[in-house]
Amino acid sequence: MVNVDTVYKTVLYILNKEQRGYITPDEFNRLGNQVQLEIFEQYFEELNQQLRIPENDSEYANRVKNLDEKIAIFETNGSLAYVGPHFTFPVNTHRIGTLEYGEKELQRLQRNEYILINKSPLTKPTTEYPVYILEGIGSPTAAPTKTLIYPTEIISNVTVYYIRKPDSPVWGYTVDGGTGGYIYAGGSSTQFELHSSEETNIILQILMYAGVIIRDPQIVQTAARMVQQEEVNEKS
Repeated sequence: MVNVDTVYKTVLYILNKEQRGYITPDEFNRLGNQVQLEIFEQYFEELNQQLRIPENDSEYANRVKNLDEKIAIFETNGSLAYVGPHFTFPVNTHRIGTLEYGEKELQRLQRNEYILINKSPLTKPTTEYPVYILEGIGSPTAAPTKTLIYPTEIISNVTVYYIRKPDSPVWGYTVDGGTGGYIYAGGSSTQFELHSSEETNIILQILMYAGVIIRDPQIVQTAARMVQQEEVNEKS
């Protein structure tokens, strides 16, 4: 994890060092959530790219292994809820892995494939060889929200292994009654869930957005240039 208080104070220090401006805790929390989601989603694109490149044998510089380590933080599982005729996925589902009925793995099918195999008694789904069809996709990047499972007598005991969405980071605070200043409240805060190696990247990307809020193009350009350089260094 990356400490939300450290990130916020670093961002404020850089912004205020030359009296450039200030962002409130609420602004920071919104920016932090946006940045965390962007970095998180980028993992999957980077992994796709790296899988096309021959791996190296280094224990600590293997990029596929490092990306797997970052994504593994969000790997989890949960039960599907049956709301006939559909099963619904956990609300924090981001990417779906394997579905199991008991100890049997379900095969994913497209609807036209299901229609074909269901015509023959030899190929139609059974409790020994169950199948599922995903439904309820809201957008190209959104995870499906529900699924149909066949045979229809299956109404429970279905588990999904999936990548969950990261929890939104929150810099919790109280307000000083005398000065009106913000005081960090750890008990009401939520840390960034990204791998600790992402701290610099988080700070730079928040600074880039903060420059837009305070209307300082120099901050935007400098932070964007440093983010780009970080990406080049990681991929070169």
